[in-house]
Amino acid sequence: MSTQITITLPDEVYQRVERFARLANRDIASVLAETIQLSIPAISPEAAALEPISTLSDEQVIALTQLQMEPEQDARLSDLLDRQQSGILTETECKELQTLMQIYQEGLLRKATALSEAVKRGLMEPLSS
Repeated sequence: MSTQITITLPDEVYQRVERFARLANRDIASVLAETIQLSIPAISPEAAALEPISTLSDEQVIALTQLQMEPEQDARLSDLLDRQQSGILTETECKELQTLMQIYQEGLLRKATALSEAVKRGLMEPLSS
C-alpha cells in the first residue's frame, strides 16, 4: 500500500533531484521515495508508543534531557562496534548491534527533542555551539 502526498521543495533541491533522477534513468518520485525510506530509520513499537515530549510535565522533560543508555548496553554497544571495526562480528552479534543502535538512536532523538522542548518552555538556556 502507498500513500500519495504533495510536497513543496525549494527549487535548488528539486533541480538536484531532477538531475540525479535523469543521471540514474529513474523518475523523480521513486528517487524521493527511496531517499526518504533510506534516511528515516524505523522506530520500534515501544518508542512509537511513548507519550509525545510536548505533553510531558516540566519535570519529565528535564529528566529526559539527561537521558543516557543503560551502562551495560553502552558497554556492549562499544564492544560490538569494536568487533565490527575489526571485522570479527558474527551474524548474531550483527543483529544485536542493530538492536542496540536502534535503542541508542531512539534515545538520542528523545533526548534532543526534550532539550528543544526545555528551551522552548524556558526551562533551560539554549546550548552553546
